[in-house]
Amino acid sequence: MNELAITVIGRDRPGIVADVAEALARLGANLTDSTMTRLRGHFAMTLICVGPAAADVEAELAPLAADGQLLATVRAVTPDGQTPATGEPYVLAVHGADRMGIVAAMTRVLADAGGNVTDLSTRLTGSLYVVVAEVELPPGSSDEVAGRLARTAAELGVGVSLRPADPDLL
Repeated sequence: MNELAITVIGRDRPGIVADVAEALARLGANLTDSTMTRLRGHFAMTLICVGPAAADVEAELAPLAADGQLLATVRAVTPDGQTPATGEPYVLAVHGADRMGIVAAMTRVLADAGGNVTDLSTRLTGSLYVVVAEVELPPGSSDEVAGRLARTAAELGVGVSLRPADPDLL
């Protein structure tokens, strides 16, 4: 079995997810992990699937990208197997006036503490910028990290919260 990483990006339109999923199903590919979103009118999808050869998937997806509106890439990856979480799950939320460097500064605090960002989304609505991230923190480090995040947020003029994640919802 081949494990493949596939990305599809381009101008959003109805049916992209169905078109990609049907193409992969025709080849017998099993979607194991995926994320899809719309970013300011652009569709972005990243997925991992198991099954066919990369060349077969590229050929099957080629018609979807033929008009130049979508770009699909396929890459063989080495299966990592199930990697157990090494830290404690938390949710980080940041909100405030949009400005350069919010994501860089907040994720630097996490990285310097040995934290791992496992999911991150941002959204700009008018002048309000919102970051929501799922993170794993080293056991017992949350109070120190929360303090460092609060200091960094104050320097940036934004609000921040760090709360334990409900593992049943992740």
